[in-house]
Amino acid sequence: FRIGTEHEKFGYYVDNLSPVPYEGERGIGKLLEKMQALSGWEAIVDDGRIIGLYGSDGQGAISLEPGGQFELSGAPLETIHATCQESNGHLAQVRAVAKELGIGFLGIGSSPTWTLDETPIMPKSRYEIMRRYMPRVGTRGLDMMFRTATIQVNLDFSSEADMRRKMQIGMRLQPVASALFAHSPFTEGKPNGLCSWRSEVWSDVDNQRSGLLPFVFKDDFTYRDYAEWALDVPMYFVTRDGHYTDATDVTFRQFMDGALKGRVNDPEPQMGDWVNHLSTLFPDVRLKRFIEMRGADGGPWRRICALPAYWVGLLYDEATLGAVEALTRDWSFEEVSAMRAEVPKSGFATPFRDGTVLDLARETLKLSRQGLVARRRLNEEGNDESHFLAPLEEVAARGTTSGEELVRLYEEQWDHSMERVFKHLSY
Repeated sequence: FRIGTEHEKFGYYVDNLSPVPYEGERGIGKLLEKMQALSGWEAIVDDGRIIGLYGSDGQGAISLEPGGQFELSGAPLETIHATCQESNGHLAQVRAVAKELGIGFLGIGSSPTWTLDETPIMPKSRYEIMRRYMPRVGTRGLDMMFRTATIQVNLDFSSEADMRRKMQIGMRLQPVASALFAHSPFTEGKPNGLCSWRSEVWSDVDNQRSGLLPFVFKDDFTYRDYAEWALDVPMYFVTRDGHYTDATDVTFRQFMDGALKGRVNDPEPQMGDWVNHLSTLFPDVRLKRFIEMRGADGGPWRRICALPAYWVGLLYDEATLGAVEALTRDWSFEEVSAMRAEVPKSGFATPFRDGTVLDLARETLKLSRQGLVARRRLNEEGNDESHFLAPLEEVAARGTTSGEELVRLYEEQWDHSMERVFKHLSY
């Protein structure tokens, strides 16, 4: 079982706190060129422009989200120590290059000051298709694309039964993780009344392809259930010879039935088309050849290590996995949906049965610590990974989310200064 950690961050110009565009001698494109020279990674090019980097031998990749959010997709590694070392090494490289260009980076779940119109657009062909499509299927898709950032972890499963257990636990606990990582309380320069604006945005992005999936809650949930659902979700695009064709009017099942004949060269579906399609589905927990946990806001560097620690502790030790399964097994889709809808506003105070999400956060953190301690035998030197939970345990001990704490500091100590917010959140 490996651990693949991803995190996104917002670039901004230190001198005026404005977002960083792609073009220019101090733009994202130039930053990528300098990162390539420093890292030795290969360039990913779209229509003649560098839009990312990838390392050899599965070392990971750097990519751009639609609004310039700078993302590291980490390599599949064996321990939290390794994935934390990877993230810290990446951030050190980014700081070294960005400083030359007068760029800083924010660890937060949403851009705190910029409007949609002020946010730059990255020159990636697939994003242009998404930008046109999103307003047709939801009210918050453009906010999601351009003004949110996340930390995710990708985890392995060993069988269909193991996948089922981990997908079901992940779906049921994702709102708890959203509360633990809630960190997006500002929009357009002022508090937005939420502890996780990013989580609230996901309530109306594109409900055909995002959110909770009711069939995952079934006792007999299988690979087929997920595949059948994915087949009937509209596609975004098909690529042939490096060219993107808009396919938003066609489901993958229709594509398999010949719907794109006459519209693209080689209209027969290929495995790469299916892989691409799966990557354009956005449920709270996404199934590919691994499982992606998608409920967390972006945050400070310690959170980048804490997110994989939380989920690895819960899911990678068999005894702990059984305990978590027992805790969550009878949570219904309706109960979890209600919790998910309330967490962006109420955070830990969100009610659940006879308690609150804070109770669930504390209980699952205990279980995660138990699972990480049990994993010591897997580490070559017996290194304990449980200390990576400390940032989350601090939040749970305080009883208020990081989003609420940021607003308290903004109002009580920082004199309503967004400059202080940027300084506090910068890597």
